[in-house]
Amino acid sequence: MTKASFIPLAGHRKHSSDEMRSRSRGYNEEMQRRRTVRDFSDQPVHRDIIENCLRVAGSAPSGANLQPWHFVVISDPVLKQKIRIAAEEEEREFYRHRAPEEWLQALEPLGTDECKPFLERAPYLIAVFVQKYALLDDGRKVKHYYPTESVGLATGMLISAIHHAGLVSLTHTPSPMAFLNDILGRPRKTERPFLLLVVGHPDKQATVPDIQRKTLKDVATFV
Repeated sequence: MTKASFIPLAGHRKHSSDEMRSRSRGYNEEMQRRRTVRDFSDQPVHRDIIENCLRVAGSAPSGANLQPWHFVVISDPVLKQKIRIAAEEEEREFYRHRAPEEWLQALEPLGTDECKPFLERAPYLIAVFVQKYALLDDGRKVKHYYPTESVGLATGMLISAIHHAGLVSLTHTPSPMAFLNDILGRPRKTERPFLLLVVGHPDKQATVPDIQRKTLKDVATFV
């Protein structure tokens, strides 16, 4: 067994209580402006901005630090079109046959349907994959611990970084999503799609549903 190696905590910055209060308030105000957007502009986004956001995602905590994620960034129009066709096919099945009436009623205030033009219009799609295990060069398997939870944490940090950069995003989860493995050439044995993140600038005429978030009292308990 490899002996654990530790180094000093060098990156932490200490702030006064007033500074922490101000920083937490400012970050909350910024994130409260985050909205899921379905009306995207085709305005280009520089690749290095996306790269920086992915570096943030890659800094997320993970089970045993095995970092069981892979992000495929798609800007090729041909691939985006293929993804849209496959996603809309699954969505048609969902809305017309698979979804129970209760689920459809829950979605109704959001105005969603099987049409997904944003998959082609937005400058970037980021396919997030969960790696169930890793394969070493000699063919041995390395089990990943808590891979779904770890990828969920990384994706949340990615969404936050995208918003912080001044962009908008949409989490898209057609089910099933195995078509992403085929279109993007990702191995089915070791990886499964977690979600598809649509990223770009909002269209000038973009609208969002008139909905409210739960209050702190509704979502947190202090004991």
